[in-house]
Amino acid sequence: MSIDIDPVAVAGLVTREVRSGERDGSPTKIAVARRDYTAARGDVWDALTDPDRIPRWFLPVSGDLVEGGRYQLEGNAGGTVLRCQAPEAFAVTWEMGGGVSWVTVTLHPHDGGTVLELVHESPVEPEFWEQFGPGAVGVGWDLGLMGLGLHLASGDAVDPAAAQAWTVSDEGKAFVGASALGWAEAAVGDGDDPADAHAAAERTVAFYTTVPEA
Repeated sequence: MSIDIDPVAVAGLVTREVRSGERDGSPTKIAVARRDYTAARGDVWDALTDPDRIPRWFLPVSGDLVEGGRYQLEGNAGGTVLRCQAPEAFAVTWEMGGGVSWVTVTLHPHDGGTVLELVHESPVEPEFWEQFGPGAVGVGWDLGLMGLGLHLASGDAVDPAAAQAWTVSDEGKAFVGASALGWAEAAVGDGDDPADAHAAAERTVAFYTTVPEA
């Protein structure tokens, strides 16, 4: 599937929120992304949880996708399925690079379609937050939610190579820029200094749109 969209308009389909929280006595940052899809909740749930379908819009996955099971995304995070309540919600640990955070996805039926709410709660790492802010995880999720939307609309698979190339294209850079700006504004809403939040967003954009050296 080719990616032919208005990047800024699609980035604007996501509603973003940042909250400060606490887990087990330690401070956390919570990134919340919400997006409305025209697909029925059962179809969205299937796209999110069917191991044969997940790679069509996200990444190949292995493991036991049941409550208490372990999963592994190819070249990315793994973890434990903490909760699974079809077709309403699931929660997983998000384990990567020695760190653990927590992701909860909830699906709400709305006007014949579905509102997807994704909540990613992470321990506070001050230096990392100052460098990238919530866009470090938020932009990645926005890209994933875009891929899900393309798949739900057509039924086709998103080609990983095309998606990677698109991210560093002019259209992809516009999407990432709009996404990172949205997450910066959400961080400001949670109390971050506006200048610092926008500087972190610029660094996030550079991270996502710089072509790796061969």
